[in-house]
Amino acid sequence: MASQGSKAVREILLKQKAALSAQRRASIAELRQLFEEMFGNRPLEPDVRVERVTINGIPGEWVTAPNAAGDCVFLYLHGGGYCLGSCHTHRALAAKLSRATAARALVIEYRLAPEHPFPAAIEDAATAYRWLISAGISPKHIVVGGDSAGGGLTVATLIVLRDAGDPLPAAAVLLSPWTDMECSGESMKTRAATDPFLDPEGIKAMAAVYTRNVDPRHPLVSPIHADLRGLPPMLVHVGEDECLLDDAVRLVARARAAGVEVAFKIWEGMWHVFHAFAPNVPEATQAVEEVGAYVRGKLGLP
Repeated sequence: MASQGSKAVREILLKQKAALSAQRRASIAELRQLFEEMFGNRPLEPDVRVERVTINGIPGEWVTAPNAAGDCVFLYLHGGGYCLGSCHTHRALAAKLSRATAARALVIEYRLAPEHPFPAAIEDAATAYRWLISAGISPKHIVVGGDSAGGGLTVATLIVLRDAGDPLPAAAVLLSPWTDMECSGESMKTRAATDPFLDPEGIKAMAAVYTRNVDPRHPLVSPIHADLRGLPPMLVHVGEDECLLDDAVRLVARARAAGVEVAFKIWEGMWHVFHAFAPNVPEATQAVEEVGAYVRGKLGLP
């Protein structure tokens, strides 16, 4: 049964969803501002350290909890439909993940569409990963992950790294991953009314902006169509009530068929990237703790 905290947050999200739907003709700049206002002002715990960094021209931030091991890194790729999002919008979530995983979180501001459509985001994510390796961080001490578009971007980046012969990280973490730019999952219809956060029409519009003239079935655009053999172990979380449920379900099935080790959990009564609402939603706190336990296990941390 959903907690009281989740019920309260769901009501707030439904109101925000209605407001955003009413602004469907808003420009990308206006949507970015709304996204920043919704997620960018969440307080950090005072012992979390934030340091700006530039990686071959890519802005980013180190977000480090006091218990984080200096030689372990969680490279975090933020969500936002490949069009929205920044270090600012995901700093609080990165801080929670740093504490839970006992690893330093590196959040990068990869280039966004429409100014920079596919494959700019993948290029930037691969650059950041290679920068970590060149700085002396062992791939065995790196986890790559992200939420929503950042989840799909994580898988695409791993495919690029694999195909280029780069050493792969210890694991991947995918939170409500968006893996199908055709938006063909059945849950896009069956969860449209129950999802308090995502609007299927908005998802389709962002997909068109990101892919531009590229086939939406391209395996680096929609990883559910990719060859996933040889990828590192994955943890996948998704909410039962979200439109992107089937994006996760189909990716997990494809990954397992390719021999990839996958830990998968569908969270009852939860919505898209509900992890961001910890500690107000108990289920989100539990999910972040489970991510932490998984990552610590893969990195060999207590």
